[in-house]
Amino acid sequence: MESKLEVWQLAHQLTLEVYKVSSAFPSSELYGLTSQIRRSASSVPTNIIEGQGRQYKKEFIQFLYIAKASLDETNYHLFLAKDLRYISDEEYKEILELCTRIKMMLFKLIKALK
Repeated sequence: MESKLEVWQLAHQLTLEVYKVSSAFPSSELYGLTSQIRRSASSVPTNIIEGQGRQYKKEFIQFLYIAKASLDETNYHLFLAKDLRYISDEEYKEILELCTRIKMMLFKLIKALK
């Protein structure tokens, strides 16, 4: 399943990046941070595409807000992973830039739909 929305495509890319970097997390984090960061990251494109499939614009907007909240959660998990030295400062900066782009696009899409 794929969406033509650019914000969805970037959110999917974010999820792939998070899976890649989190694969190097310690095995002791498998059911902790690894699981949480992957769930929050994958929730972003999931909510975008689920909202897009809804019948009413108001529902779509609500799902976009949920996607934004999941993105905020992912941002914190990335910050924590950096501070725990599970990811490098460079990896953190690159993924954070992607998160910032997605956040801006979500805001613009929500504003356009209102």
